[in-house]
Amino acid sequence: RRSMLALGAAAAGSVALSGCGGGGASNSGTASFWNFYGENPSGSAESEWMTKLISDWNANNDFQVSLKYMPAQTYLDGSTLQTAFTSGEGPDVFLLSPGDFLRYANGGVLRDLSDKLDNSVRADFTPGFLESRSDGDKLYAIPMDAEPLAIFYSPAAFEAGGLSEGDIPTTWEEFVAVAEKLTTDRQFGAMVDPAPSYYENFTWYPFLWQTGNDVFDADGKPAFDNPGSVQAMQLWQDLIYGGLAPKQAQGAGASEVNTNLGSGNVAMQQSGIWGIAQMAQNLPDFEYDVFPLPIPDGGTPTTIVGGWSFAVNAEGKDPDGAADFVTWALASQEKEQIQRLVDWTAGAKSNFPTRKSVLEAAEQQGKYEEAHMKKFVDEIYPTGVSEPRFPPEVYKPISDALQAVALEGKDAQEQVSAAQASLEKYMESYDGVKISY
Repeated sequence: RRSMLALGAAAAGSVALSGCGGGGASNSGTASFWNFYGENPSGSAESEWMTKLISDWNANNDFQVSLKYMPAQTYLDGSTLQTAFTSGEGPDVFLLSPGDFLRYANGGVLRDLSDKLDNSVRADFTPGFLESRSDGDKLYAIPMDAEPLAIFYSPAAFEAGGLSEGDIPTTWEEFVAVAEKLTTDRQFGAMVDPAPSYYENFTWYPFLWQTGNDVFDADGKPAFDNPGSVQAMQLWQDLIYGGLAPKQAQGAGASEVNTNLGSGNVAMQQSGIWGIAQMAQNLPDFEYDVFPLPIPDGGTPTTIVGGWSFAVNAEGKDPDGAADFVTWALASQEKEQIQRLVDWTAGAKSNFPTRKSVLEAAEQQGKYEEAHMKKFVDEIYPTGVSEPRFPPEVYKPISDALQAVALEGKDAQEQVSAAQASLEKYMESYDGVKISY
């Protein structure tokens, strides 16, 4: 599907960013690495993995790296990182998603990493993952994992609602009907992300794609004003404005399964494969299961696959040293580093690797035989479509429309048409990195 978005270079799509970096680094002059994994003061398997990655690098290299941790909700909001770059205090290394890629690529603050990967390493990456972080021959970030979405649910809540495994919804209509049966005074029947953010859009796009529609057409022109957009927004309205899903998530947000499904606040929750690790680490005795995203009548089974990357500030303390670190961490062919990535994707984080060698090693070790992981492997991941890399000016009108429809109950067609008008106006002058890949 990403190949459908053949957008010629046509829009700047970025705020004015200044790379001069080192923001958040210690007084020792070490390079700063901003992330939401470690060192987490509350502790986690992700934090332990990230901390060991840094300590192992620092023990063997003159170029030193220090972690600057911030909570996931703060990092995903995006404003902290953006503000740092705008003020010339951007970090030397940072986590970057495809959804926010063009903000920084168009801002000119990303160090080209293409000189660090030879053809054999490039061939080890599953097609699409490097391309989504590239502009032609230039590679601006190295991906660390792949994360598809599904629906997590509580069998106990189903049973309490008089439902069984045979009632697992496969269509939108069935999903809403089941959510109605599961909604009580103390529990919402379902959860989709209600908060305006790149993540909310990320979770909504697969429902649009299931209808056979998209944000842009095959010629790269805005095509958001289509029946599928209206239908997918109406689904969000039926759930959130209809009182079947909460208007505010618990814990760190709608991506966190243990504090939403696990707390009993919701009976079904859309989230990503990372939820398996969240439940194992925080609620190991809680019984849950997963099923693929429901589809509209006549629709195509589709989920979205996201994932984070390491990116380097082109104007940081030592961009070459930072590039060496990032390449060692995510693109090394050493057995120790391949195993480290197995430990991340099939252990600390519970998701999929972006490299064939890592996937092969994980499978040889039986890492994906756990029941929930196996469902993702067999039923969910094969329907995945990679996350689009829309600049803020594309994301925002879609987000505004989704918020107006889902939380305020406004007319879906009117909001979709308004978003279409904004997209058309923006694309008239776009002159940045190609949106397609």
